[in-house]
Amino acid sequence: MPVYLYEVIREDGQPGERFEVVQRMAEDALKVHPETGEPVKRVITAPAIGSRWMDMNMDRNMKDDSKLNKLGFTKYEKSGDGKYVKKFGQGPDMISKD
Repeated sequence: MPVYLYEVIREDGQPGERFEVVQRMAEDALKVHPETGEPVKRVITAPAIGSRWMDMNMDRNMKDDSKLNKLGFTKYEKSGDGKYVKKFGQGPDMISKD
């Protein structure tokens, strides 16, 4: 079931408290806050659609060197002297600020 975001409608026009409610799509939008009885409106937000490039997937994929190499990335690791040495991929063998 989807999670809907609601906002309390304040008389002064300022944004009110926001809260989330899990509702079936067939249910009507709430008109009042379920606990306080204050008038509310549903807030339209961007949908949260998962993809292979979501943060959690990026973390998992970017830690796997074989996947990075297969995708054509170049990975450098910092050495003890402050320079970056290429682990795999194309590009210079070493990077430094000098």
